[in-house]
Amino acid sequence: MKNQIPPSQRDQIYSEEQPMLVDFRFDERVTAVFSDMIRRSVPGYGEIISLLGLFALNYSQPNSNIYDLGCSLGASTLALRERIAAGGCSIIAVDNSEAMIKQCAENLQQIESTIDVDLRCADIRDIEINNASVVVLNFTLQFIPLEQRAALMQRIYQGMLPGGVLILSEKVAFNDPQEQQQQEALHIAFKQANGYSEMEISQKRAALEKVLVPETIAAHQKRLTKAGFSSANVWFQCLNFTSIVATK
Repeated sequence: MKNQIPPSQRDQIYSEEQPMLVDFRFDERVTAVFSDMIRRSVPGYGEIISLLGLFALNYSQPNSNIYDLGCSLGASTLALRERIAAGGCSIIAVDNSEAMIKQCAENLQQIESTIDVDLRCADIRDIEINNASVVVLNFTLQFIPLEQRAALMQRIYQGMLPGGVLILSEKVAFNDPQEQQQQEALHIAFKQANGYSEMEISQKRAALEKVLVPETIAAHQKRLTKAGFSSANVWFQCLNFTSIVATK
């Protein structure tokens, strides 16, 4: 399952033992290898990205805003931009990593489009959501403190147009200890099949422990319903990674 990419773009951040691990950050080192990292770490990531365009095609409304909150290198933005059919739409892509935004801008320039993209280096909790027909949170909410997630969902809901959709993709946890153990084991096997060593997996897990906090699917659905969404359904799941579509 390995692919041939330049060594500078291959994720080797945790390939050597690090006696003092720091919390995971989306800095320049991670940005340089992020495409490789997420492909080898998140089962189903490629399928989610490719299918995001269907939501843009079916739910984008004329003269509305499309938000990509936590845009990283712009994969979701590119997928959305390619399939928007409604006229007068603009994409607002946000990430709090300067390195990510810089590389995202370069990636967007490589493909011509008539759809405007407003790139913003900012915390998504500080972004005003308005006139939105499609909002994407692709593996972003899991990095927001638990106590701040409900308020963010409510702000997104309030800024959306009737009939608009929120696509929420997350790593999830399971209430059943046996299922949790099984899913974790399969996820580790997935990463090993993609070339990660036991040390790399262990060190990255430790770096993410206090940064990435997963929740159950039911917890996400309950929060979305409480925020006002009329439905919150799982449309994709691969091992312990899930995507939910919530409709206003």
